Amino acid sequence: MKRSGVADLPLHGGRVPQWLATRMTTLGTAISESVVLHYGPSALLSRLSDPFWFQALGSVMGMDWHSSGITTSVLGALKRGLNPRAHELGIYICGGRGQHSRNTPAELRAIADKTGLNGDALVRTSRLAAKVDNNAIADGFQIYLHGFVLTKSGEWAIVQQGMNERSRLARRYHWHSASVKDFTCEPHTGIVGPPSPLGYGAPGSAPLIQNLVDERALPAQDALLAVANDNPQRTLTEVMKMRMPVHHDVRAKDVDLTRLGAVLAVSHDRRLHDFASLLLLENVGPRTLQTLAMIAEVIHGTPTRFTDPARFSFALGGKDRHPFPVPLKTYDESIDVLRRSLDAARVGDTDKMAGMKRLDNFVRAVEEQYAPEADFDAVMQHEHAISKSLGGRSVFDPPTEEDEPDARHRPFRARDRQLSLFD
Repeated sequence: MKRSGVADLPLHGGRVPQWLATRMTTLGTAISESVVLHYGPSALLSRLSDPFWFQALGSVMGMDWHSSGITTSVLGALKRGLNPRAHELGIYICGGRGQHSRNTPAELRAIADKTGLNGDALVRTSRLAAKVDNNAIADGFQIYLHGFVLTKSGEWAIVQQGMNERSRLARRYHWHSASVKDFTCEPHTGIVGPPSPLGYGAPGSAPLIQNLVDERALPAQDALLAVANDNPQRTLTEVMKMRMPVHHDVRAKDVDLTRLGAVLAVSHDRRLHDFASLLLLENVGPRTLQTLAMIAEVIHGTPTRFTDPARFSFALGGKDRHPFPVPLKTYDESIDVLRRSLDAARVGDTDKMAGMKRLDNFVRAVEEQYAPEADFDAVMQHEHAISKSLGGRSVFDPPTEEDEPDARHRPFRARDRQLSLFD
């Protein structure tokens, strides 16, 4: 099993209002469809199993760039958008948070009946992955969200999230079926957590991780089979982790200012903007071009491009006004451009769809040739100044007809702990 990464995220309560949830579904579906169109279903699963890309995807969709709510909201948006088109795209999304995770086995079996896949094997995979992260990896995090992404060929990715009530952090686990070996021996490429010589749960200490599926723990597995209460511990100190800061606001140190500067230069410099619009085959304004450039990077960027996911919040802001309110006019225009490109590609006209890739290549060329540095404070001031003209909205604004809550990314609750999936 290839484990693609682990991310630790500050808990963040609140809700996703309807005006944002609907747009997240549309944009997330279009981005996923674009990846599938250019690179195939396997590439989409590979990206979803990368914690940095997943975080950038949530940020470019208008979610709070660093919070635990990205996991629930992104998976929910993709499930709503992709499942109705599963027969066309070959991508299925099962599970969810809390009680929705209990539906995962039934959902997997229903998909297996349609596709000819082995439903029992898929259910076993789902349960084993959950058990490994919830039980065999004793890192202090209790799994409460389980998302299973499946292709019609049987390839899968799993995104899970656990909660540590003491640290008030959520931990996200990413899996990919690309190199399955054995669930009980080295199924991970890394287990994350600060080790402590005082042992797991000791007062005032960081938790010691018990990794009972580490190769060095095979004797412990044998002992556990003989004596259920015998619990030998092995500590894995190799850390592969995306550390997210506790602060909620976006700060200059969170962003690669050269990469952001290249996007802003292409968007707002008249000569570069005109050339970029020509490449894109769309007559769009500078603010929409700024968003499209970041969406294009999410679709076409390599893993090294996503080490600063906060940068992608400069595409469409965040629902809590970090770094600025969500510009609804820009959001809708960006969706319209991407949707028209996809619709044209479906009937054989690939020029507009290829324009997104040309735009991404152009921004990178500007970045490499000119290395422009963004003035972080000036960018923030500008975005807030134009926010009202772009229909900027946040969850703090007075409610409208669109504001019926669609999804809540509330903190972990005790009843979420009792999930039949992990029993």
